[in-house]
Amino acid sequence: MSSAGVQVAGDIEQRAETGRDLTLPVAPPQSERALSTWARHSLIQCRRLLTAWSRDPATTIQALVYPVLTLLMFRVVLGDSITRATGMPSYYGTVPMITLVAAMSGAMISALGFKTEKQTGLLSRFWTMPVHRAAGLTGRLLAESIRVLVTTLFVVAVGVCIGFRFWNGPLATLAMFAIPVLYGIAFAVLVTALATVSEGAVLVSVIGIVSTLLMFFNSGFVPVFAYPQWLQATVENQPMSTAIDAMRGLAWDGPVAEPLLKTVAWIIGVIVVFAYPAIRGYRRAAETA
Repeated sequence: MSSAGVQVAGDIEQRAETGRDLTLPVAPPQSERALSTWARHSLIQCRRLLTAWSRDPATTIQALVYPVLTLLMFRVVLGDSITRATGMPSYYGTVPMITLVAAMSGAMISALGFKTEKQTGLLSRFWTMPVHRAAGLTGRLLAESIRVLVTTLFVVAVGVCIGFRFWNGPLATLAMFAIPVLYGIAFAVLVTALATVSEGAVLVSVIGIVSTLLMFFNSGFVPVFAYPQWLQATVENQPMSTAIDAMRGLAWDGPVAEPLLKTVAWIIGVIVVFAYPAIRGYRRAAETA
């Protein structure tokens, strides 16, 4: 035992012999508003959601099975036709596209889970407990980003089996994986804002329509020049097309700077527009659940 430990032990024995108070000093409790508390509670909420998702077969199918089956379907049905028409392998467009579609569809499942937590009173329960007010929302976004990353890794692994490769080094590879994660976070903010003001059926319909339109009108499904001329500018500059073009350029060949800047602008724009409604809506849902 160190000299300091011996001194403390001797002091306790002396107090016991003289009958003095043996109460040890207690560290003051940490404020639930502290930054460290927010970080710790956010990680707890994130782990709670990831555990719940891992035990839900529907979420697993939506996150892993559905994207892979969709990718293989595009490869079997349209892969060779697109390759012959464009002169470039189709999977450099479909693999990025499927990762983004999976990010959007997974955000919808997460939003439905949010609605369930509101209806069962779990949100209000957390609100009355000594939990950091922002931890619920930030923990949900953190869990969403991890889910998107896992899905992206899984889809890309299947893509590698059908010919997808990285040709531009490790930094470009990391940047390519970061795009669907950031895209998924922005879309999750948007969906959370909508989930606080809409019913579950309406939310599913709206997000389903948006996801379908974005999936079939982008540069990953077919090249931009294959669309009618009056539609090409819209297709080229919609957020999924810019993200696909950036991911294709990072993994294989093509422009990177312009589509990447457009993608970042879309991500920042969506977060700026929908962050405050999501925060206010989450607070209102927790207080009134």
